Amino acid sequence: MNWYLKVLKQYANFNGRARRKEFWVFAFFNVLFLTMIMIVENNSEIIIEGIGYGPVSLIYALAILVPGLAVFVRRLHDVGRSGWMMLLVFIPIVGAMYLFMLLVSDSDTEQNKYVINSKMYSGKRMNVS
Repeated sequence: MNWYLKVLKQYANFNGRARRKEFWVFAFFNVLFLTMIMIVENNSEIIIEGIGYGPVSLIYALAILVPGLAVFVRRLHDVGRSGWMMLLVFIPIVGAMYLFMLLVSDSDTEQNKYVINSKMYSGKRMNVS
């Protein structure tokens, strides 16, 4: 849960790195919370017709949009890729599969052009020129 809260605290920070654990714990809790919200909305019948979702799940999804994008970009930085690589998701099948490979791969062991390896320096941030 601390990883989830860490992402929320850095909600608009698109610089730096996000370790694999940080990204996937955030993704897991998002799926968990959204599933619980949708179950409650379905049981209380407050679904908006035509959309299939209720107002609470839509508000949650909008609230988590920027932190989700930020942690996605930081995760791509961690594997040495630009945040713009997330646009590969618009390439059917192949783009999503390649992004998934990047998201599950281990961090760069060396310093890259985005930031130093957080595993090597245990969270100390240094400027990269």
